[in-house]
Amino acid sequence: MSENIKIGIVGAGIQGVCSALFLKKKGYEVTLFDRNDPGISAASYGNAGHFSPYASIPLNRPDILLDVPAMLFSSTGPLALRWNYVPKMIPWFFKFIKNCSTKNMMHTAKYMHQILDIALPAYDELFQEIDLSGLVENNGIMYIWNDQNLKSRELEIKIRNEIGAEQQLLNKKEIHDLEPNIKKIYHAGVFYKNARHARNPGKIWLKLFNLFLSKGGKFKKSNVENIHFSDEKPIIKIQEDYFKFDKILITSGAFSKILTDQLDEKIPLDTERGYHIHFKNCDHMISRPVVFHNRGFGMTPMEQGLRVVGTVEFGGLKNKISKSRIKNLVNNAKFLLDGLPEHEDEWLGFRPTLPDYLPVIGPSKNYENVFYSFGHHHLGWTLAAISGKIISKMISNENTNLDLQPYSSVRFS
Repeated sequence: MSENIKIGIVGAGIQGVCSALFLKKKGYEVTLFDRNDPGISAASYGNAGHFSPYASIPLNRPDILLDVPAMLFSSTGPLALRWNYVPKMIPWFFKFIKNCSTKNMMHTAKYMHQILDIALPAYDELFQEIDLSGLVENNGIMYIWNDQNLKSRELEIKIRNEIGAEQQLLNKKEIHDLEPNIKKIYHAGVFYKNARHARNPGKIWLKLFNLFLSKGGKFKKSNVENIHFSDEKPIIKIQEDYFKFDKILITSGAFSKILTDQLDEKIPLDTERGYHIHFKNCDHMISRPVVFHNRGFGMTPMEQGLRVVGTVEFGGLKNKISKSRIKNLVNNAKFLLDGLPEHEDEWLGFRPTLPDYLPVIGPSKNYENVFYSFGHHHLGWTLAAISGKIISKMISNENTNLDLQPYSSVRFS
């Protein structure tokens, strides 16, 4: 019976907490480990707050390689490199470039769509048990663009049609009717009416964590130093303490590689550094998240104000926050909206990204009692509940009726 089976989860971000809740539903004894208290500071707090079931088009596209140099040298562009990190990134970039074929792009799109399509119902299962008053809005999400890089936009629209992701194309008048405060710099857009957004991701994350505790889940606030094995059972070491489990799950986001390297599994995980700022008391200026495609940034109305998020910076886990990236967000927000005050809350977080833009969900290649769920890049918030549901079934040896092979870590060996 599952009630005597002990499971340890390393990482109490939104991925770890959702996995813990689905495992508790199955009657397992679950302990979460994290060096920080849930609800603050990490990527599960600072993200754009989008529940994006449409977002199956990966960044590994044939057209992206032509755009990268221009993006890197544009002060308003979405992409930046910390030059001291370039030598470490080179192997990852080579793998990424290898994945930028039409065939690999369509493979990623198909298997992202497979889980994105069932992502929101998985959240609804968990949300039934917490009070979400005022914390989730169902106003859709809007993307807009001007007439540069139109081939990229046309490609995305075509792929979404092919895989069956919902979308509604917008003309200038329709964009203005939805968001009259946005300056008319756009010429077209797309509206995803089934998408939702969080008014405060950190609060939702904390409510789910408290639900886990109320169901008898345990939490140890400590950094996991290493994992070793006794009689094939995994042991988690923290400071002076050892905890023995029947199975463990690693959901440590961008920090997962520290542990997978220890387990002798060469998973090419790296980090995309993402930023946010807030404009206090400006959340009324838009009714839903708006993403401006050409500059690769978005704005979400939240409890803390208007959250402006974006940029992909390759610079690892140790480089400090970049003031030029913050300035980039401020300038981009003012490009779309008039009357914004001084910004507040400069924040940097880490998105765990694999070169084929698919997550790793499933058992370790080397240890049958170790499982992984990480590498969800820009979609960690959207995919947390469905990943947790899938991994809970894999740990229980239940059928999911999904093709899970594409998410296996074996693809990198």
